[in-house]
Amino acid sequence: MFTTIIYSALKRTADLLLSLLGILVISPLFIVLAILLKCTGEGEIFYLQERMGLNNKPFKIYKFATMLKNSELIGNKALTVRNDPRITKVGHFLRMTKINELPQIINVIKGDMALVGPRPLLVKSFQKYTPEVQDVIYKNRPGITGLGSLVFRDEELLVTKYKELGKDPVAYYRTYIYPHKGALEQWYYHNRSAVIDFKILFLTFWSLVNPKSQLVYKALKNLPVKPDSLTLAGIQKL
Repeated sequence: MFTTIIYSALKRTADLLLSLLGILVISPLFIVLAILLKCTGEGEIFYLQERMGLNNKPFKIYKFATMLKNSELIGNKALTVRNDPRITKVGHFLRMTKINELPQIINVIKGDMALVGPRPLLVKSFQKYTPEVQDVIYKNRPGITGLGSLVFRDEELLVTKYKELGKDPVAYYRTYIYPHKGALEQWYYHNRSAVIDFKILFLTFWSLVNPKSQLVYKALKNLPVKPDSLTLAGIQKL
């Protein structure tokens, strides 16, 4: 218990210091993107959405706007796929590069999030996890990056491929994606440490230049095995 308290306190301090430094370094990029977004699409810069946070309490997450206003009321309300018509032209680039996630550094400074932790889910998505996962996942602050972000970097592509085969993407999420995501979050909860967090941060930057890398399975031992159903080749067999 005492070790957990020390780890949490040190992690929060490191998150705050690194985030303050980070926002100073990337502020020129923020300014450029703010101008670009203001002059394109529908003129929106940020998109705020309610997500599940520490101790299962909802908070508002910050992202750069990548979709049309009221996109949740247009087309496929449940899932976002590649080449989704609701995504703006600039939004496609921001989502592909994950740059749209950068404003979450504001959430880290506010204390809503950490640099590393479980992905902050929509409330309705959180409710699809088993009670065992729901009980532990947000005993840690949700993170800008984490195991779920690393292993499911190609999530939109997987869902899109499944849909192209004429199958129900919502069923794919429920049957294949949620169970493995839940297993990953449980693994993180039981193995969290400063070393694990550092490895996840490094792997996040590594994946930006090597998006197809599987280094995560070498760097983090005994991770839940990724089922074949969560690969492009495996989808063909379902």
